Amino acid sequence: MAVREIVLWPDVRLSTACAPVAAITDDIRALVSDMFETMYHAPGRGLAAPQVGVMSRLFVMDATWKEGERTPFVAINPEILSVSEETCEMDEACLSIPGVTAAVTRPAGVALRWTDLDGTRQERAFAGTEARIVQHEADHLDGRVHFDRLDPKTRARLEEIYR
Repeated sequence: MAVREIVLWPDVRLSTACAPVAAITDDIRALVSDMFETMYHAPGRGLAAPQVGVMSRLFVMDATWKEGERTPFVAINPEILSVSEETCEMDEACLSIPGVTAAVTRPAGVALRWTDLDGTRQERAFAGTEARIVQHEADHLDGRVHFDRLDPKTRARLEEIYR
């Protein structure tokens, strides 16, 4: 396991959609291990492959580790199947945009389909913090950062703070 360098915004890789993972290889397993190490070291709750410079549809998350219980989760080729009508606004941070948080409105719940590290397709509903992390990381795989979900005035103000 190794801590990888985190790609910082506005690097073009963070605005580029990722390609699907074709097969779960030893390289993918090593990437996942490195991504968890990097995420915990940063410290964050989620990390998408493009944030470490790998343009593959894969993210890791652990919504609870900062409270003392590790619940590592890996999503390979994730697809958001549905979102709740209910929304909620919460401050979001991003390891690729350090030091700047933004209030982002997102659906309160999502249904996700993904492949796990064993190659098994899974489906599950997520709510609360987990739903927010899933959506944030899925955005990275589609070439979006949370700034892209802000109104233009707020985005411009936060970009100025970041730069």
